[in-house]
Amino acid sequence: MTRLDADAQPARAGPAPPARRAQVPPATGLTWAEVAERVARGEVNDVPVRSSRSLTDIVRANVLTRFNAIIGVLWVIMLCVAPIQDSLFGFVILANTGIGILQEWRAKQTLDALAVVGEARPTVRRDGTATVVSTADIVLDDVIEVGPGDKIVVDGTCVEADGLEIDESLLTGEADPVAKRPGDPVLSGSFVVAGGGAFQATRVGREAYAAQLAEEASRFTLVHSELRSGISTILKYVTWMMVPTAVALVISQLVVEHADLADSVARTVGGIVPMVPEGLVLLTSVAFAIGVIRLGRRQCLVQELPAIEGLARVDTVCLDKTGTLTEGGMRVAEVRPLGGHDEAYVRTALGALGESDPRPNASLQAVIDACPDGETWHCVESLPFSSARKYSGAVFIEDDGESSTWLLGAPDVLLPSDAPALAETARLNEQGLRVLLLARARRDLDDAEVTRSVIPAALVVLEQRLRPDAADTLRYFAEQDVRTKVVSGDNAVSVGAVAAQVGLRGDAVDARRLPADPQDMARELERATVFGRVTPQQKRQMVGALKTSGHTVAMTGDGVNDVLALKDADIGVAMGSGAEATRAVAQIVLLDNSFAVLPSVVAEGRRVIGNITRVATLFLVKTVYSVLLAVLVVCAQVEYPFLPRHLTLLSTLTIGVPAFFLALAPNRERARPHFVRRVMRYALPGGAVAAAAAFTVYLVARAHYTGPDALAAETSVATLTLFLVAGWVLAIVARPWTWWRVALVAAMGAAFLCVLAVPWLQDFFALRLVGTTMPLLAVGVAAVAAGVLEVLWRWADRRVSPGTSVAPAGSGSSTP
Repeated sequence: MTRLDADAQPARAGPAPPARRAQVPPATGLTWAEVAERVARGEVNDVPVRSSRSLTDIVRANVLTRFNAIIGVLWVIMLCVAPIQDSLFGFVILANTGIGILQEWRAKQTLDALAVVGEARPTVRRDGTATVVSTADIVLDDVIEVGPGDKIVVDGTCVEADGLEIDESLLTGEADPVAKRPGDPVLSGSFVVAGGGAFQATRVGREAYAAQLAEEASRFTLVHSELRSGISTILKYVTWMMVPTAVALVISQLVVEHADLADSVARTVGGIVPMVPEGLVLLTSVAFAIGVIRLGRRQCLVQELPAIEGLARVDTVCLDKTGTLTEGGMRVAEVRPLGGHDEAYVRTALGALGESDPRPNASLQAVIDACPDGETWHCVESLPFSSARKYSGAVFIEDDGESSTWLLGAPDVLLPSDAPALAETARLNEQGLRVLLLARARRDLDDAEVTRSVIPAALVVLEQRLRPDAADTLRYFAEQDVRTKVVSGDNAVSVGAVAAQVGLRGDAVDARRLPADPQDMARELERATVFGRVTPQQKRQMVGALKTSGHTVAMTGDGVNDVLALKDADIGVAMGSGAEATRAVAQIVLLDNSFAVLPSVVAEGRRVIGNITRVATLFLVKTVYSVLLAVLVVCAQVEYPFLPRHLTLLSTLTIGVPAFFLALAPNRERARPHFVRRVMRYALPGGAVAAAAAFTVYLVARAHYTGPDALAAETSVATLTLFLVAGWVLAIVARPWTWWRVALVAAMGAAFLCVLAVPWLQDFFALRLVGTTMPLLAVGVAAVAAGVLEVLWRWADRRVSPGTSVAPAGSGSSTP
């Protein structure tokens, strides 16, 4: 609240700004010459606001990995002691790393372009003119104008206040907004909830109290996600298994009877290399990066990369009605005078209220557009609209010299429950119309009970246009088993009517009657669908109650009253035209304000999660059978059956090439938890069956073949067996089969047959089948192994409860 003859209430104590060298006139701000001087001295807001990792960071992250180091050392060894064919795995790693760098670089360029569109653009005063600049262009001593929804981007001292109220809860945890008056400190990271004003920058750049929050908007981060943490856990276990197994394999191959040193080294490396799931992290990064690029083309800015995954896991979406279900603009459909008030007089009062607020919200802007400006009335005192109060007000000296106090806000807040005007309000609300009450107050505007005994003057009926895409979007969520809750500050009946118009039906509840206890609130949230008269703090509590009940919650909004809930939700989604503060705390920003983009985000997340589950199963089956084969070789004290070239061929045809296509394929099944358990439940039996089949054929071949070329023949039939079993794993993972999946599996089989049939490829890969007995045995053993795989994986499906089904990527009807 602001008086022309009095300051607002003092603010709560906070960190004091440093003493100023000189006062800058608040009305004019700095001159351009003074700005240039400060830039020259380095007194600029130089906090690096980045939308993505730098190229150096991208290269480092893709090249300097633990497994790249292991593979690199083994590659150098093989280049020294074996033919180039046995070093092919190193070239594959180089190609994979290059692909990862290229895809993330493309994602960086997409995000950089989008971040420029979505970045904060503060208004500063220079030479007496309001100028919009980027956050990085603010200098020390700049005078910055702020209004509702604006984020405080640097620390400063308030120099002007017109009912200015700032929410500092993101910094202090205290929910109540703080009224500011000239001389009070303002802190970066807080945001304006009501009124307006200006402050002078006292700390900029890295010296600001919450400089790290200045980087929060529009950045590309690889923060915690279940998918990434699950892969990290898997890689940790793989390392623990790999080291002792590799050491034992090295020793056994060096002491095995009649072993040639170079051949022993080659076969040892051949046993170690496939233990490393080297492409798994790469494909995860590529899948995420391509998701960012795809969404960027739809004007969707993903400020935190795992937000794609997070929205795919969401089971409850909380929507704010205005700007989400309805378009932001409104129109005054009717002004209904009450109690014999003259309509012209009422419209003049409405126009004067509009003039009293320099930063009107959508409702007040509609009033301004429909009513005369009321310039003949002089505003003495004003109370800006607040989502917590649900009304605004002002004191005027009318053209006849009489003083009057007026309030404009929610009828059910300003009037007692038995007021006759509420019956008419209810009828209008049932039609989905928004209704405001203009009332004359009998008490002073700064009275805590100013709303008592008001005199109703008129009902202002507002029409809102439904978003044309809202109904389809809500239908999509319903089909995907994602529950929708509408959480609005408007009248519950009106919100319920609007929700019904877009196909969302359910009980409408007045949030003022919600229980305070989180558990009781959660039960009410489970029951009802629409909630009206929700305060900003209640939105935050409702999100917390849903999360406590085990739900993964997304919150969408565009107004300053949504900031706290957006911050606390698992995934915050802000509209590009919304308040600056909402864009700053959200993980996803819809730059074109299209609610219809959300299904695309969900679909991208599901594609990433489901497909990475597929390819993770492939990679880890290979790791398991490689470790088990090494153990069996050590125990049997025989030569390792494969050279690196054989396993490079198998990995390329059964994992590398198909995994790339499977990782990018469409996949819309809802994401499920327990990623590690879900993958390992199928990788362990798959790898065990593959290892047992290949080693069995190898041992039989050792007894069958004799002579100097026996080892090559034994290796060839063992390779054939392992390929057939691994190929069947691929066929299972690729389910449900479509024409292109069948073609993909068939193409991999044809490529392997080509290697076996073409003489120079036979020589290059050292694969030559001798006779018919052992090749037929290999096919028979592989067929039995395929049947065992089917039985084991279907048995694993039945062992998992419905709520936590971890069906393999592609087993039967429960494929991801």
